[in-house]
Amino acid sequence: MKMSEAGVATVGTVIPFAGWMGSVQARMERALARLLPAPGISPSRLHDAMRYATLEGGKRVRPLLCFGAGELAGALPERLEVAACAVEMIHAYSLVHDDLPCMDDDVLRRGKPTVHIEYDEATALLVGDALQSLAFQLLAEHRLADDPAVQLEMVRALAVASGSRGMAGGQQVDLEATGRQLTVPELESMHIRKTGALIRAAVMLGAACGAPLEPDLRARLDRYVSCVGLAFQVVDDVLDADASTATLGKTAGKDSRSGKATFVSAMGVARAREFTEELLREAHAALAPFGERALRLAELADFIVRRKF
Repeated sequence: MKMSEAGVATVGTVIPFAGWMGSVQARMERALARLLPAPGISPSRLHDAMRYATLEGGKRVRPLLCFGAGELAGALPERLEVAACAVEMIHAYSLVHDDLPCMDDDVLRRGKPTVHIEYDEATALLVGDALQSLAFQLLAEHRLADDPAVQLEMVRALAVASGSRGMAGGQQVDLEATGRQLTVPELESMHIRKTGALIRAAVMLGAACGAPLEPDLRARLDRYVSCVGLAFQVVDDVLDADASTATLGKTAGKDSRSGKATFVSAMGVARAREFTEELLREAHAALAPFGERALRLAELADFIVRRKF
């Protein structure tokens, strides 16, 4: 395979993962800049803050997973970028709200002041609200699947992943767990919702933009994303314990100081690292029936587990 200008693989020579990742990240930056309200449009402070929260930062892991799954299903890149932008806007809103004083009370995100520090708390709250609404507007305005029923399911899937049975519910469990130790199964249950649900939505929305998958292959993809979503959080916990603030672009060591339950506190750094490798092997095994179509998803699993920031 080789990369088309759109950032999706075509027949020919396989380009390195770093080149593919950079191509998708650049495409996403352009798409987000286009789909977010233009700077200066009234209410300009809110729209400027939405762009501040979303642009020029982050690894774009969820959009990368969306494109990887879309490549597997033969999806059009124009559809994938809209679906990926919707997921990334939900993710950006969650970070803005997580950083608020009533939640994690953080001052640094992606190497720059958090939104409530750069603007104010009320604006930060509205930024999250507006980004969430815009995500669903995008899913409704653009044709992302040939079957309208499939597109409606995409809207439902992102809503569930974002709500009380997904990300928001996982955050509530996390808040209630502050100051007490959770078991590993309890941590897994919490992060399946808090972190894993939106990662799963990214993969499933990407796949839904392309050709339908057989039920057994969908189950394989679901197993893959369950492993990757959990591994992402375990690695985050390890990095919070091991890496510096400068490397992470956010306050390091804050989880332990805040009494947060983490995989590191539950099993130690060494065992947590072993656990991520086990999850990585399971993720690769789940992709085996897809063959070369799953190349980018396999590489993304490696990237998520082996990343240093």
